[in-house]
Formats: sequence, structure tokens, C-alpha cells
Amino acid sequence: MLEIQEREGAVSFLVRVQPRASKEEIAGEMGGALKVRLQAPALEDRANEALVEFLAQLLKTSRTAVRILSGERSRTKRIEIRGVTRQQILGLLVQDA
Repeated sequence: MLEIQEREGAVSFLVRVQPRASKEEIAGEMGGALKVRLQAPALEDRANEALVEFLAQLLKTSRTAVRILSGERSRTKRIEIRGVTRQQILGLLVQDA
């Protein structure tokens, strides 16, 4: 089950990134984290930028509302998104199922 924390108008959760995938998509849940496949390589912060852009597009929010709190150099990252609800995050799993 995806672990989502809500506080002060923001939600935070773990994301497991798979860079250099054939297409960008939500690939379900893995070990309490949202699994995201990205086409961008894990070079020069390109995968991180692609992750922020991808989540902002899916949740129809601005890129500035999406922040990587920790794990910038890791496949598992803690993400914070302002202005979205827990239900919207859980909806990402249902949307691609």
C-alpha cells in the first residue's frame, strides 16, 4: 500500500523511478512507493526533471508545486506536492491499472 503523508496543504510520498524506460507511465506500487517509468536517463538530473514534469502534468498542477525532498541521487525518492489531495495521488494508481 502506498504510504502518503498529508500536512499543511501538501502530500508527500515515496516514488521508485525506472529511468530509460520505453515510455513514461505509472507502473503501480512497489514496496510502499509509487513506481514511475521515465524515458529520461539518470544523467545530469534529467530523470529528476522529467519526474517533476511528469507528476505535474498528471496532477494538473505547476512544476513549482512538485519538490524532491530526498533521494535526488537514488532511484527511491521522497516527493512533496502542494495543492493536491491524498485521493488524487491514489487516483494515479487506479488511472493506469
